[in-house]
Amino acid sequence: MQPQGTVFYHFYRGVAALTAPIVWRQVSRKLARAGVTPNRQRERLGHATLPRPDGPLAWFHAASVGESLSVLTLAQQMQALRPGLKVLITSGTASSAEILAKRLPVDMIHQFAPLDQRPALSRFLGHWRPDAAIFVESEIWPQMLVEAQGAGVPLALVNARMSKGTLKSWQRFDHTARYLLGLFQLIRTQDRATLDGLLTIGADPAQVALGPNLKAVAAPLPVDKNELARLRQALAGPVWLAASTHEGEEKHVIKALKTARLKRPDLRLILAPRHPDRAERIADQIRSAGLSVARRSAGAPPDQCDVYLADSYGEMGLWYALSQIVFLGGSLGNAGGHNPYEPAQAGCTILVGPRLANFADVYAAFETKKAVIKIKDAKSLGRAVAKLSADPELAKRTGLNAQTLAENSGQEIQDLAKLLIEKLLP
Repeated sequence: MQPQGTVFYHFYRGVAALTAPIVWRQVSRKLARAGVTPNRQRERLGHATLPRPDGPLAWFHAASVGESLSVLTLAQQMQALRPGLKVLITSGTASSAEILAKRLPVDMIHQFAPLDQRPALSRFLGHWRPDAAIFVESEIWPQMLVEAQGAGVPLALVNARMSKGTLKSWQRFDHTARYLLGLFQLIRTQDRATLDGLLTIGADPAQVALGPNLKAVAAPLPVDKNELARLRQALAGPVWLAASTHEGEEKHVIKALKTARLKRPDLRLILAPRHPDRAERIADQIRSAGLSVARRSAGAPPDQCDVYLADSYGEMGLWYALSQIVFLGGSLGNAGGHNPYEPAQAGCTILVGPRLANFADVYAAFETKKAVIKIKDAKSLGRAVAKLSADPELAKRTGLNAQTLAENSGQEIQDLAKLLIEKLLP
């Protein structure tokens, strides 16, 4: 008998089938522009480029870089509990594939995720035959869930986080939402707002609970020790970092640098935008402000520049290691903030703007432990950077508070790994 409340799901299936050629053309072009080979592009159509490993296989599906990296610690904990377990991680972006290629241990593999189309999913599931599937954050693709569950794959959703807009949209199709959520044997949310929203939609309270936040327990970012030593010498003197900035935030960061330099004329900035493909426009902004800039991607030496533009992928651990003081972007614009645990693990002093809706619960905990400093605008950011660079002990204390908070989150991930093994891989 057809499950109730799936009229919209069947409508979605029809639209997905009709638009499949257009979607594939757009996706393949984007991957091609990022340098992905045609062979690997076809992974998005379900054509595997690696053999399935022998033994039980856990499939983790994530959207992009941050989500993909956040599952590594959880996957390793599950492998420790279940010797011989292999891990497949799928994602949709070229940047996530590039970074995972550097980070994955030998018993984990990456493939691009199949598009949410039945032929692609059939090929994917037929080849990989996962024994369990764990979806991360907001990666809820209707056909992917239905096809996997129909193939006998038990499903879980971890680190779930949904915006108010997404939850509101789900409420318009609450019968279908309940149907899809009911396919999961286990749901763990990243924040209280998502938990309450899913329960309001009609998720089973027996399957849904709060936490843990995977990004709180992810392994520290890697650092190239030789490159760290070289850059420390080249960037001698006070330096601070603006990390994961979004369009529109760089102008505030540049203004903050000028404000801070009224007190610390020798202060320099490392600017690591969220999307390095905007680097040329950002460099033009910096020059227009009367500052000199050196781009990482061009191999330019940072010795004499005012701003070192870190327009590279997979090196954020290096930038955190170089900078005690970090402004974390996404918090002065409309992005809703970014994960503070990565700079916290490095012992950085974290400064953020007022717009933190995506991580409200996390930042509340950081504020309670005096592990973050909030600023209002470019001027207050500049003053805070100047104060902290003139008082290294204050900066170190705040950074230590953040580091201690990050280090105290390990037990929760072990408990989640055990629960996933019990529910999905008994």
